[in-house]
Amino acid sequence: MHAPRTARARGAADGERLPHIGQAIGQVLSLAVGVALSPVPVIAVVLMLTTPSARTNGPAFIAGWILGVAGAGTILLLLAGGAQASTRGAPEEWVSFLKIGLGVLLLVIAARQWRARPRAGEEPEMPSWMKTIDTFGAPKAAGTGVLLSAANPKNLILIAGAAAAIAQTGTSSGGQAVALAVFVVIATVGPGIPVGIYFLMRDRAAEILEGLRGWMARGNNTIMAVICIIIAAKLIGDAISSLSA
Repeated sequence: MHAPRTARARGAADGERLPHIGQAIGQVLSLAVGVALSPVPVIAVVLMLTTPSARTNGPAFIAGWILGVAGAGTILLLLAGGAQASTRGAPEEWVSFLKIGLGVLLLVIAARQWRARPRAGEEPEMPSWMKTIDTFGAPKAAGTGVLLSAANPKNLILIAGAAAAIAQTGTSSGGQAVALAVFVVIATVGPGIPVGIYFLMRDRAAEILEGLRGWMARGNNTIMAVICIIIAAKLIGDAISSLSA
């Protein structure tokens, strides 16, 4: 029969777990920022906020966005955990190779975005579906949020990277849930800012949102390219460090 653990023993065990939770959160911060800084979703939600259904479509889009990021993150985290991303708190090598692969994919996306950027004097071309945003209802706005968050190749790569990074720390299920929740919150800041501006700055909202939309539209490809390069460097650098340890 095992003797009950003393308070000191319980504290030591908790102390061993806490660094893993902090490590998991630290691993996903930059990846979450990469998801948050997605020009097309920001432009989409700004356009929704200029329609008569702004008060319902804006929040519906954010709800769909959160659902998409959280749903994809949960599924990928479960897959990473089931594949034994960590053994006794030590990351498995396959996670590092996965990070390298994700980093290379981001570099490919960055190259494509850079080549597709509008030249001087050219008007940026936005997706054709944006022309129909004024016809959206709340369900379609929410569905668009899900698609732009979880079905976007760049975001899906970043979510996969975050799931692998969380799983490889070997933290508890509760710690993984906390890290994923932090990731979702930060990833929602980008599209959430226009909605906040709309509801908090009514008189000036239209002018601010139009300026934000124009800036995002003009710099869409460049912003995407830079973000992908930075996150790719982090993923590949972390992988090399882990493999060299």
